[in-house]
Amino acid sequence: MKVGLAFASSIAIDAESSLEICRVADSVGFESVWGGEHVIIPDIIESKYPYTEDGKIPAEPDTPIPDPLIWLSYIAAAAPNLRLGTCILIVPQRNPLVLAKELATLDVLSNGRVELGLGVGWLEEEFTALGVPWARRGARNDEYIAAMRALWAGPGAEFHGEFVNFDPVTCSPRPVNGAIPVVVGGDSDAALKRAVRLADGYFPGEGDSGELGKLLARLRQTAEASDRDPDSIEVSAIFGAQMMDPANGVEQMATVGVDRIMVPAFFFTGPEGLDNLRKFADQVIPIAREVS
Repeated sequence: MKVGLAFASSIAIDAESSLEICRVADSVGFESVWGGEHVIIPDIIESKYPYTEDGKIPAEPDTPIPDPLIWLSYIAAAAPNLRLGTCILIVPQRNPLVLAKELATLDVLSNGRVELGLGVGWLEEEFTALGVPWARRGARNDEYIAAMRALWAGPGAEFHGEFVNFDPVTCSPRPVNGAIPVVVGGDSDAALKRAVRLADGYFPGEGDSGELGKLLARLRQTAEASDRDPDSIEVSAIFGAQMMDPANGVEQMATVGVDRIMVPAFFFTGPEGLDNLRKFADQVIPIAREVS
C-alpha cells in the first residue's frame, strides 16, 4: 500500500517549511505529496460543504491555500522521489489549454511524477466570483479532460465540443508518459460514474472504514456494469480517524480495497510536527508496504 501526504500545501506555506516537510516525507518513505485548492473563500457561503456534518468548510476566510501547481513546482526538485498530486484541483474553473500546458510542464520537469486529482466543485459562490458558470460544471469538467488529453496526445491536436473548440494546434512540452493520470474525487453517484468513465484513480472523501467499504463496493459495481475492470482504478483514501490506531487502520483500509492511504498533513503541525511525521513513517510505512 502506498502512503501519501495529503493537503501538505495547507500547512507548509512559506518557502522553508514547504521544502522541509517534503524533504522529510521523501526521506522517510512517503510515496507522494498532495496539495488542495480554492482560489478564493467567499466571506458569505450558503453552499453546503459535503464532507462535514454541519455543511461548513473547516477553514477560515483567511486560511492560506496556496495554488497547488505552483506549490508542487516549488518543492518538486527538493523531493525527487515523491509523486506530485492535487487533492483536488477544481478543473471546471480553469482554462483547459492553459492547464494542459501547466501540468505537462511540471510533469516534464519532475520526470513524469504528476497526478491530477480533480473535482467539479461544491462552492457555487467561488464559481460566481470567478465568472465561471455553475450549471453543467460536470459536463464542462469531462470535456476539459478530453481536450487536455487530445493536446497531450501529439502535435496538430484539434477539439470541437460544447465548451472547448479549437482547430489543429500543438501544445509542447507533453507529459513524459503521454498523459497524466487522472484521479476523480467525490462520493456522489456522479463521481463514481466519472471515475469509471475517465479516471485512472478514485479519491473519495469518506474516511470511515465501514462506510468507505460500502462506497468502494458501489464503485466496483459501477465499473463492472460498464465493462471496466474495477482493479484498474487505483483507490486513494483519507487516513484520518485511523490515526488513533494506525497499524489496525492500515489493515482496515487494505481490507476494503484501498491502494493508497492519504495522511492529512494537519497531524504534523506545531513544533514537534516533523518529529511526529518521522515517528509515523517509522511505525506505519513498513506495515503499509507489507500489505501491498
